[in-house]
Amino acid sequence: MKALLFESFQQAPKITQVADPETPKQGILLEVKASGICRSDWHGWMGHDPDIPLPHVPGHEFAGIILEVDKEVKNWKVGDRVTVPFVCACGTCPTCKSGNQQICDNQFQPGFTHWGSFAQYVAVHRADTNLVKLPESVIFEAAASLGCRFATSFRGVVAQGKVSEGQWVAVHGCGGVGLSAIMIAAALDASVIAIDIDAEKLVLAKAAGAAYLVNAKGHSDVSAHILELSKGGVQVSIDALGSRVTCYNSVACLRKRGKHIQIGLLEGAESDPPIPMHLVIAKELEILGSHGMQAHAYPEMMQMILDHKIAPEQLIGRRISLEAAAEALMRMNSFKENGMAMITQF
Repeated sequence: MKALLFESFQQAPKITQVADPETPKQGILLEVKASGICRSDWHGWMGHDPDIPLPHVPGHEFAGIILEVDKEVKNWKVGDRVTVPFVCACGTCPTCKSGNQQICDNQFQPGFTHWGSFAQYVAVHRADTNLVKLPESVIFEAAASLGCRFATSFRGVVAQGKVSEGQWVAVHGCGGVGLSAIMIAAALDASVIAIDIDAEKLVLAKAAGAAYLVNAKGHSDVSAHILELSKGGVQVSIDALGSRVTCYNSVACLRKRGKHIQIGLLEGAESDPPIPMHLVIAKELEILGSHGMQAHAYPEMMQMILDHKIAPEQLIGRRISLEAAAEALMRMNSFKENGMAMITQF
């Protein structure tokens, strides 16, 4: 099969022919129809996760059609249209038994622990636990965008943040994660404040449903401005970027009993951010993470898509070929991508 491969961290990837993956026990072989390019893929290429096996094929946001099914798989057949959470669970560990497959003790992550979806085919283990069926009306590009950024944001906003009508929500960073969080919170009738340093991204944030736009370049104290806008602070604040500055601002702009949701990855020099712990104590704030979403939790999100309350395909900035994905991957940290880049030509 054709795949995008890198042989060492921070080395330019190449398009090459590699062996087709084998169908794993209790798993399936998927023909990839769409694969998102995420900043998490960039973190992997940079070597921020040194456990990634080399050489490596990245890609963890994908959707496609089942080509082969292992005999032990009970619920799926060849030809099914499916997508997969970026955290694939074992289904049997104590964490999975509690319903929290998104932080499975024995998780499998295509694109990280194993070869991923920047390729024509990808193997998915433990199919009966991890596959999500796609309604015919949900296009592959929209489904692929759900796997990491959108699903993680959905769980962050809905399950962790418990956002409800009339609340104030701040979203720091308007890349793929941030735009997803904005769209979801706005669909729940929250008043969303979008924060970024890029005017073009703020235009996209408005289109996604943000009621207020804050260009952080124009404010010496972003959190103070948000406190003023929201008349005392927001109920839920999301760091969708993952930096020392955005993490601090997200906590500092909360009102009493507010919730900070950390979705953006904090790696390298950004991995140890300062936290205004005096505010956490004085305001009784909550600090929560959001790490993907369980396959069994997808129906609520899918229903909102079918009801036209959210439209993840609107967040796709451009559709590109596998050949163009090499440059797009290496440029992810430039933050120049407006919306999601989606591989649709293999």
